[in-house]
Amino acid sequence: MNVLPGKQASTLILTALAGAMLLASLGVSIATVALPALMRNFNATLPAVQWVMLAYLITITVAIVLAGKLGDLIGHRRVLIVGLTLFVLASGLCAAAPTLDVLVLGRVVQGVGGATLMALPISIVHAFVTRERIGSAMGLFGTMSAIGTALGPSLGGVLIGSMGWRAAFIVLTILGAGLLIFAARVIPAVAVDKSLRAASPDWTGAALLTATLILYGLGTVGGQSNTPMHSTLLLVCAAGTLVLFLRVQSRAPSPLVPLAHLRDPLTGTALLMNLLVSIPMMATLVIGPFFLSFGLGLNEAGIGLVMAVGPLVAAISGVPAGRLADRIGAQRTRMAGLIQTTLGLNALAYFPRFLGVAGYIMALILLTPGFQLFLAANSTVIMLGASQAQRGLLSGLLGLSRNLGLMTGASLMSGVFAMALGPQDITGTAPDSIAQAFTITFVVIAGICLLALILSWCVRPAQSKQYEA
Repeated sequence: MNVLPGKQASTLILTALAGAMLLASLGVSIATVALPALMRNFNATLPAVQWVMLAYLITITVAIVLAGKLGDLIGHRRVLIVGLTLFVLASGLCAAAPTLDVLVLGRVVQGVGGATLMALPISIVHAFVTRERIGSAMGLFGTMSAIGTALGPSLGGVLIGSMGWRAAFIVLTILGAGLLIFAARVIPAVAVDKSLRAASPDWTGAALLTATLILYGLGTVGGQSNTPMHSTLLLVCAAGTLVLFLRVQSRAPSPLVPLAHLRDPLTGTALLMNLLVSIPMMATLVIGPFFLSFGLGLNEAGIGLVMAVGPLVAAISGVPAGRLADRIGAQRTRMAGLIQTTLGLNALAYFPRFLGVAGYIMALILLTPGFQLFLAANSTVIMLGASQAQRGLLSGLLGLSRNLGLMTGASLMSGVFAMALGPQDITGTAPDSIAQAFTITFVVIAGICLLALILSWCVRPAQSKQYEA
């Protein structure tokens, strides 16, 4: 049994773990505002530069479950420190990349490190926080994740506007190095369950999941340009490899994704909702800069300032969201978050068309606390019922579902936006037409969040008292 540290040590540990969550999310989102600059710098198409994001998301989505599993097997702290080291080295490679291909390669390696930063804090924190404060800890992590996700475009906009796109990756390198030194000093080792050492990671499952995600990414984005196969065929192949992946998982002695967890109504539904709500989170960050730039006429610095509203609201609302989950129960908090998120997405679809930049900011202020309420409560629902031996795995599944949603938001929702725009290039499209395409896209996205709300109502953890503690 782990002994809880003193208050000061616990605060330092939480700070390091929260910093890891922030850095991983920042790595996802800081490149979003760089896409237009990368198109100009490398003379590339939009589908080509989107792989700067998708390479990170695909890698982190596959590696996040392996990271949680490895943490259970060889020690969470050890895996976290190795992952931080990889993240720092890969960020330096991205900053120095001479070509787009090298930049994408750097993002792949960065994604491996980012996976550990996302998965391990959720499992490590249980050793140092009492059960009664788990919701608050999840609220803090949700805050850091949302701040990192929302801060990326604003920070990136300021850096890229003043110093160029490489500055964004230089900042990731510096922040990662500082966090690596701090985490190595303050996070103690957590005892490993020796009964799990005989198990080994499911490398076959990891390979099949990687193939599925690459085919899915090509079908939704890359299939529009540089691949000989039609996007429909790519998506059919993705479905085929997914079926094969599920078959392998059902027979593997130590599966990458234990299907028993997905079949459990509470856990499976919570993971599905996590995926669905992550779609609008990333769609807002990917599509938003294009709308603000070409629809509302803002430059990179202006885009960064507008999108800085998200981190500010997230910083204010995240920790209270976790405390609310502890106080009134995870299910009630989750429902409130989904209702507010659905309303906020509808506001984002319509307010900017009539109120311009002010409408965009108003919608972000309404939307962001909804995300925070949901993230804190939904993570609490999943992790409160987890045994010590399952914490790394379940935190990995949380990250997997989240990143599948982020990947879908970055790729499929970008496709919806492109379809709504029509065949013409966005640079030659009238602002009114861009605004209309933006509205159509976010009405669709609001419908996805409404589906999550319906699922939350139909499958309620209130039926189990442990989730309403």
